[in-house]
Formats: sequence, structure tokens, C-alpha cells
Amino acid sequence: MNKNYYAILMAGGVGSRFWPVSTKDFPKQFHDMLGTGETLIQKTFSRLSHIIPKENIFILTNERYNDLVFEQLPDVTKRQVVLEPAMRNTAPCILYAALKVQKENSDAVMIVAPSDHWIEDETAFTNNVQEAFNFCTANDSLMTLGITPSFPNTGYGYIEYDKASNNKIKAVSQFREKPDYDTAKEFIAKGNFLWNAGIFMWSVSSVISAFKNNQPELYQLFEQGIEVYNTEFEDDFIRDNYGKAENISVDYAIMEKSNNVYVLPVIFDWNDLGTWGSLYDKLDKDSEKNAVVNARVLTKDASGNMIRTTNDKIVVIDGLKDYIIVDQDEVLLIFPKAKEQDIKKVSEKVKDKFGESYG
Repeated sequence: MNKNYYAILMAGGVGSRFWPVSTKDFPKQFHDMLGTGETLIQKTFSRLSHIIPKENIFILTNERYNDLVFEQLPDVTKRQVVLEPAMRNTAPCILYAALKVQKENSDAVMIVAPSDHWIEDETAFTNNVQEAFNFCTANDSLMTLGITPSFPNTGYGYIEYDKASNNKIKAVSQFREKPDYDTAKEFIAKGNFLWNAGIFMWSVSSVISAFKNNQPELYQLFEQGIEVYNTEFEDDFIRDNYGKAENISVDYAIMEKSNNVYVLPVIFDWNDLGTWGSLYDKLDKDSEKNAVVNARVLTKDASGNMIRTTNDKIVVIDGLKDYIIVDQDEVLLIFPKAKEQDIKKVSEKVKDKFGESYG
């Protein structure tokens, strides 16, 4: 494997729309959401290790998840776990990790990938990442993978690329926010719009240059620590300074402001597993279109339900259609799929009424 290849595995999110399984203390990336025997972070680490040397896969997470990372990825070393003392969105942590990697290997080419996505065809994914790495090695570029849309999804951001280009890798014209349904239909009809998967590739020199040019204050904040990065004094610097960083996403910070952004359209099946409904879409269904994880079910006049328990609990359902039924520790959620976007608000109400430990 190429020793210049690195990965930053983003594992700091809370995944609140997957409550009650995903909580602040134990978020979704550390759960086996698909019932495969592997947690999402384990599956992502394994996928990346097909092309990245395992020792070059860095896990970027909040400091409260440090122990969970080592429990689930026992072969990683302390060097590979980059801890955020505060939640500041994706731009600060990516810049911080890039500066650490550059100090270790100035020739590094990186992929930044979420730890909680579902990708079925891992061979196609690996081949696409290799194509992107080849491009980033030869060009000063910021790259992303764009998923070819299969329907007018309103839950994803979109990437518009140069329609006139005959090259496989396209110049990005602009990033577009999550659209309404009619706008999403227009995007797909135009033929040069892709789902934004939030998977990025670049050389460390290109991404650091982009931060220096587009986010000078953020760059200067983290640049002050270069001398202590990868030393015993790094933790003190980060603890004192990380909280000063602006809360900003990498999309806003550099991708939307740079003129050297490219996208590789890909066709592998992908899902960001953001909600119970998105998980339902990816799971096998029984004859009544119920998706079941870690449960034994007896149903009558019940269809289209997402059912998840722990320890193969027996669940009897009669007369319920298109519901999310989740039994997790002391919480039982029975909630219509059509209202799944409200689950985050519900979890906050539960915390307010019954205490922080239930959220």
C-alpha cells in the first residue's frame, strides 16, 4: 500500500435523529445499526483499509468518545486518535488533522470520510478513491465524490458540475443546499447534479493552502500549534485553543469558496444513514415490508414498520403501519415514520422531563 495515503475518519457526531439508540454518550457510529455484527465505525475503518495503510487511518472524534474508539478499534494507537475538546463542526477538525498529517508526511494525500455511511459496493468505492487520489497527486485540487441521484431526494445537498466537460472528473460549478421536492426534480432533469456525500480527497498541501487563503483567522489559530503537533505538548495547545475556533463546516469554509474544486460522479449504492427511514430503506424486509433488526416478530395487519430491539426480544404488533418501533434500554419509541424528522425534538423533550441520561 502507498505510505503517502492517509484517511481522516470523522466520528464525532451525535446522530440525534437515531434516538433512542443513538445518544450523546453512545452515538450511532458506535452501534451495529444494520445488524451485520459490525458497528458503523468498524465497517468504515475496514472499508478504508482496502486502500489506506491501517496505521495511516486517523479517527477524529470528540474527547468523550475516546474510550469507545479504542474498545471498537483495538488495533489503533494513540497517535491515530485525534480528539476534539469541543464541538466546532467539520472545518476546524479537518484543518487540525491536516496540519498534523502534513508535519508527519508532507507528501500525503488524504480522504476525509464520515464514519456512519453505508456503502454496499466496497470494490467500486476503493476504485473511485484511487482515481481521486491519482488526480489529487497530479493536480492542486479539492475533490469530492458525487453520488448519481436515483430519485429527487430532499434530504441531501447537491453538487452542480460543468455539463460541457467530457472528462470523467468534472469541475464543480456550485454546491446547492437541500432543495424542496420540485427543485430536486429540476436538478435531476438537468442531468448535471449529484448528491453531496461529504467525502473529500486532497493533498495536504492543497487543503492547507485552501484554508490559508479562505479562512486566514482559522488557519492562523491552528498554525500556531505546528511546533507542538505530534508531541507530548499538543494536548495542552489544543485544550487551550480549540474552543476559539469558528463553528463552521468544511463546505462553507473552503469548498464553496475555492476555484479548484472537482467531483467524480460515482454510481455505487450509498446512504448517509441519517434517519430511521433511511435505515429502513437499506434493510431487508419481510413479506409485509417490515424491516427487523435484533428482534423476533409476530405481526398481524402490520406493514412498512421499522422494528429494532436488543437481544432478539419478541415483539408482537397488530394493526400498525409505517411506524418506527425501537426498544433500547429504558426507552421504548413508537413513532410514525412520516414524522421521523421530529425525533430529535422528542428526544430533547424526554431529556427535559426525565433527565439528561435519557437523551
